[in-house]
Amino acid sequence: MSGAVGAATPVRRLPYGLLQRLAAYIDPQDGWRRLAADIVGPSGESRYTQLHIRRLEAFVRMGKSPTCELLYDWGTTNCTVGELVELLVRNQFLAAASLLLPEAVKEAQEVTLPLSSQETLPIHEKHLPIQEKEVASVKPSLPENTEEQPSTASYLSQENNSSQSSNTDFHNFWFHDLESITNNFDARPESAGGNKLGEGGFGVVFKGYINGRNVAVKKLAAMVDISAQDLKQQFDQEIEMMAKCQHENLVELLGFSSDGAQPCLVYEYMPNGSLLDRLACLDDTPPISWDMRCKIAQGTANGINFLHDNNHIHRDIKSANILLTDTYVPKISDFGLARASVTFTQTIMTDRVVGTAAYMAPEALRGEITPKSDIFSFGVVLLEIITGLPPVDENREPQLLLSIKDEIEDEEVTIEDYVDVKMHDWDATSVHKMYSIADQCLNEKKNRRPNSKMVQQHLQEIKA
Repeated sequence: MSGAVGAATPVRRLPYGLLQRLAAYIDPQDGWRRLAADIVGPSGESRYTQLHIRRLEAFVRMGKSPTCELLYDWGTTNCTVGELVELLVRNQFLAAASLLLPEAVKEAQEVTLPLSSQETLPIHEKHLPIQEKEVASVKPSLPENTEEQPSTASYLSQENNSSQSSNTDFHNFWFHDLESITNNFDARPESAGGNKLGEGGFGVVFKGYINGRNVAVKKLAAMVDISAQDLKQQFDQEIEMMAKCQHENLVELLGFSSDGAQPCLVYEYMPNGSLLDRLACLDDTPPISWDMRCKIAQGTANGINFLHDNNHIHRDIKSANILLTDTYVPKISDFGLARASVTFTQTIMTDRVVGTAAYMAPEALRGEITPKSDIFSFGVVLLEIITGLPPVDENREPQLLLSIKDEIEDEEVTIEDYVDVKMHDWDATSVHKMYSIADQCLNEKKNRRPNSKMVQQHLQEIKA
């Protein structure tokens, strides 16, 4: 029946079998997110909000196709196959578009624009400034007689002889020595006597002890649908990123290991864990005071501004990636998704949408890499700091924390109604100031959001 499909055919009349074939191209790598973010309503605004995105995600857990559900819904607006093909071509789903109108796709492929006239380019056509350089596999020469000399004594005293990273203090560890200092990567939580500190999409973090100091060892492994190539890219990216960007509000990378079955990264240990856990008072930790929360917000903004000043975009700013020292100094972590921008003004496009949905800006759902997406994500973090609530909770209404902004705009509630009841030193003036900054950061239009320097300055003006 697909042969009878024309540009004027309503999407709602497409046969189910054809929709399934389209979904087979689009569902992998969450391509439906990009389509949803690119569909606009009659007013020119995005038709699908992040709450819609979360609802579409639920179809994945139910074993259904989010692409089919998206097209069913969009089809109710009487959109046509021609409009769908334009959407697919614009988002580089050419194979899917060819199922509908092969001739139109062929014509689109023949049209090329001069580089200067293109506002966005696929990521593989961009020449990023990150140098393609390998970190030499120089291993510390550990003493053979470990009975006479403790096996951990010389770990951090070894020089990194790599000329590629001569301006860093990174060290290349033996994998078996990292096994030793983490009790063979004991996966029991630290509270149960083990070494596990946490885990994420790219691996598990363990506590270790080297040269009289605690360290955090991240053993990279695909915890979700991540390929070995993606894992290696995450490893290389993080080392290269940390070699270039060192700041008091960025977590410090001490070294790495690449000789074992799994690559590892060794960081400074952050005694107070993540901002996400401390706001939730996990493990019965005390609530963070409002004064301290303001300082955490200011420090995090300093770190983001440093990254942006150095033409780097983090791409996964969230409270779980803001770690706290023993004195609650915030340090941004997890730079495996970070990306460098050529001029920091052009938008870069990527085929793969990455990040955490509850924090993602509308343009990030389309695969755009822009510093203003970091700003949007930080706006969600500011809401967490004020409310003490997690970014998403399926048992809460609204489920997405950023949706409280709509309730406040509709004058259904005020920000005071959401202030974390676990703290007692807050004042309305400073809370309103921080919420005002969050509100600006969460603007749907990226060009209307403040830049990192403005956010930094505004937060420094808050007096708790």
